[in-house]
Amino acid sequence: MVSILIKDTTREERIKILHRALDCGAGGCENCSSCWLGGGSIDSIYQDYIDGKREIADINREYSERLAGKQRG
Repeated sequence: MVSILIKDTTREERIKILHRALDCGAGGCENCSSCWLGGGSIDSIYQDYIDGKREIADINREYSERLAGKQRG
């Protein structure tokens, strides 16, 4: 398995990783139905990862916690 950690990837590789991982096959983000959950576009949700500031796991954890909080309250 290839590492997706910031220390092991370039900015361009991180963008490719995100687009491969999150591609639903609908032909682009304009057809995506998940952004209405408050995340926004892939680039805005994962901008810190793209910029090498925060790992994907940290961003996903925060997003899940935010979503869980919305469902509770």
